[in-house]
Amino acid sequence: MAPFRWPDVARRRPRLPRRTARLRLTTLYGGLFLTCGSILLAVTYVLVEQAIDPPDFCGRLSRLAIAPAVDACAQRRSTQLVAVLAKEIAGSDLRQVLIQAPAALAVVTVLALTLGWLVAGRVLRPLATITVAARRISASNLHQRLALRGPDDELKALGDTLDDLFARLEASFEAQRHFVASASHELRTPLTRERAMLQVALDDPGTTAGTWRNTARDVLASNAEQESLIEALLALATSEGGLDRREPVDLAAVTGGVLLARRPEASRRGLRVEATIGAAVLNGDPLLTERLAANLIDNAVRHNIPGGCVTVTTGTRDGRATLTVANSGQVIPPAEVGGLLQPFRRLHPRGTHSGGGHGLGLSIVRAIAAAHGAAIAASAPPGGGLAVDVTFPSARAASPPAVPAAASPASSLSAG
Repeated sequence: MAPFRWPDVARRRPRLPRRTARLRLTTLYGGLFLTCGSILLAVTYVLVEQAIDPPDFCGRLSRLAIAPAVDACAQRRSTQLVAVLAKEIAGSDLRQVLIQAPAALAVVTVLALTLGWLVAGRVLRPLATITVAARRISASNLHQRLALRGPDDELKALGDTLDDLFARLEASFEAQRHFVASASHELRTPLTRERAMLQVALDDPGTTAGTWRNTARDVLASNAEQESLIEALLALATSEGGLDRREPVDLAAVTGGVLLARRPEASRRGLRVEATIGAAVLNGDPLLTERLAANLIDNAVRHNIPGGCVTVTTGTRDGRATLTVANSGQVIPPAEVGGLLQPFRRLHPRGTHSGGGHGLGLSIVRAIAAAHGAAIAASAPPGGGLAVDVTFPSARAASPPAVPAAASPASSLSAG
């Protein structure tokens, strides 16, 4: 015999409708209408009750009807007639109307709820369109847009804001895909070169110990290039992660130290260095600020021409610390200047110029500037070369750190 089981009351209980915005708006419309109707009905009852109050009404009518009477008999008849007339008025059609008013109010309330439901659906229709479109849009079709039509109201503004958000996400995903592809290519190139060098040495039967030493040196050099690339990628990721601390930084001292370390390389290349180091103090990360100055100066030294010039200037403009690094060099098309601040973007393909690097130096500068809330502007002088100006926020108005960095910044100052 099967054991007795209590009926599942919870399953049989009817499910309440989902509390959607449309249902809440309809309930609100109906509740407001019912409240206003009830108040109006109560006021009408009070006014009508006062207007047809039998004692008061009989007294007023008796004074009007009995005044011309002469004898007591006529007065009694008039009083009886007035009493009967007052009772008739109290039970007249006006009283019936007041009795039927609640039923009329109930019917009109149902109609108001129905109309409220329809109006709420019409008003909230753009939200349904936004919900469906937002669910349909994913990482693979971020090019789609809501493109809401209608009056310029709050819902239209919401749709336009979401379209702008999707546009930024599309640009971000595209930049991420480009970054991953470029990073993979940059990492694969030295690995392919190392494998080719080792394969050639293995396939050559006449390979000697000296040949193996030369191959080992080449592999170590390629390995150092990979290490530099990975370090630059880590610096870029750290810079984009934000600052975990802020402290007063003497930009003049930092830049002067970097210049002192880079002068031998500039002299070896035959470059003239002109420095104007003025007082400049900012609130930020000392190591990241040093990395920014080092990358700018290294980029100016590396991408220059024999006998060229490097100009470095620090100072304070409107209470804000500034750093400007300019160099001579090849003529850069104005349309290409903005792209040089993006990762793995070079003016010339790799191998066709003698500058070296991975195309990450200026993108690291841009990321560090963004982490400090600084404004960066790059321009190409007509005579050739590049000028980069970084303006930091005022040391007094600098905002506190908002996003902690994922890792401590690297201490090396090698440029990307």
